Amino acid sequence: MNIIFCSDDFERRKPDEVYTAEVAALERVGGQHFLVNYDALVNDGDAVKAVRRVPEQAELCLAIYRGWMLKPAAYGRLYEALAAKGLRLINDPAAYIHCHHLPESYSVIEKWTPKSVWLKIGGGVDMDRIMDLLQTFGTARLVLKDFVKSRKHEWNEACYIPSAADRSSVEPVVRRFLELVDDDLNEGLVFREFVDFEPLTQHSKSGMPLTKEFRLFFLDGKPVFWTEYWEQGDYADTAPLVDQFAKIAAAVKSRFFTMDIAKRRDGDWSIVELGDAQVAGLPENADVDGFYRAIGEQFDNERGQRK
Repeated sequence: MNIIFCSDDFERRKPDEVYTAEVAALERVGGQHFLVNYDALVNDGDAVKAVRRVPEQAELCLAIYRGWMLKPAAYGRLYEALAAKGLRLINDPAAYIHCHHLPESYSVIEKWTPKSVWLKIGGGVDMDRIMDLLQTFGTARLVLKDFVKSRKHEWNEACYIPSAADRSSVEPVVRRFLELVDDDLNEGLVFREFVDFEPLTQHSKSGMPLTKEFRLFFLDGKPVFWTEYWEQGDYADTAPLVDQFAKIAAAVKSRFFTMDIAKRRDGDWSIVELGDAQVAGLPENADVDGFYRAIGEQFDNERGQRK
């Protein structure tokens, strides 16, 4: 099992401290890791420099990236640079975008996820166009994000919209969101219908409402690991209905992805969103050893079936 981690900004021979626990867990289950220079890849646009410390492989090997989020162009550069070294990332660039950008996979999960609309943003924001787009929601409450991320920890100022029909509610949130993301905007804006999920607690720092949400990891269509999404709050005896989402997962065009799900107040479950599992974080209280053990066992099972 080959895992690609981001290196430390100052000591390139060491992993970024965020991933030290994952590196240790990987080593305990017998995997090996390689380091890439995130700064060179993203800020310099130099993929060759980014993979300089990755040794060339004797034959083409499968690898998984576990690092910071990448925009599609940067991921494509990394994919090609690693392939030149003999390491093929588990998700090709098309598969990466499929789960990384919500609009790309929305049709797959549409029946099980909050109603959503989106538009790409170019040079400026057209509020008239946005209000026309939001008519489909009536007066419903909304959550705002870009194609990848929200500003959920600035809940009231840059994420939550009390009424889709009230321009005085919509415009300040949109403008504040764009101000905060600045050049890091991912493609455009996504407006999602607010769903009453079962409450968990309020975030101790931002005050945003936390709900009983879980992150499921799928590898080749099979659920291999799940963890509570939030580190705060008491989930009590709530556990995700993993099997309920296995058939849906089979239609996702990715080998390794996450599915975030949450329990609604009415007792049913919804998909919050999908994500590329290579850039999906693990909460601090997650069983990191169990995560890598599950991935390794799935790979071993597949190799055994092919023999």
